[in-house]
Amino acid sequence: MPHYIYLVRHGEQQDAEHGMPDGPLSARGKRQAHLIADRLSGVPFTGAWHSPLQRAAATAEIIAERLPSLTSEPSPLLFDCIPSGKAPEMPAAYAPFFGAVTEAEIEAGHAQMDDAMTEFLQARPGERHDLLITHNFVIAWFVREVLGAPDWRWISINQANCGLTVLQQKPGRPWTLVTHNDLGHLPVELRTGLPDPLMF
Repeated sequence: MPHYIYLVRHGEQQDAEHGMPDGPLSARGKRQAHLIADRLSGVPFTGAWHSPLQRAAATAEIIAERLPSLTSEPSPLLFDCIPSGKAPEMPAAYAPFFGAVTEAEIEAGHAQMDDAMTEFLQARPGERHDLLITHNFVIAWFVREVLGAPDWRWISINQANCGLTVLQQKPGRPWTLVTHNDLGHLPVELRTGLPDPLMF
């Protein structure tokens, strides 16, 4: 029986452009969350988890309003984090990002992601549909892990606010990437959170 993981980045955060580390959803972020909830309404979910940070918890709350049979649990394994540092083969264009990142932050982020992969990618009996509401870098690490890409490649993989990424594992097969950053449920004006806006 297949196991599916639905990865959703939180909705747009209020005042995120002003450097706030966490906070409530903006009006646009709430609209994004309602639309991803509608998109997911037909999925027979067997479990749901969200990052404890406010922007992810608020997204989970809105999704739960649309899916009343679903209870999302906070998981520290889904906190926003920096999962790895610079690598020799990493293009120099990414180096400035790490200027203010400490080795301790990287070490903690990598350990967190190791635990998250062990927890959420483990084989489970029966057909499963699990929802994880989390952050851009965390989703990027899941995608990198499933594709077997080098550690540093997470920094080149981006998800929009309330974009949908789906992973699947069938018995006896590796995890596969079914869809990445699907934005079909969001009109163009609600496609936020990417380094470059998508106009289609």
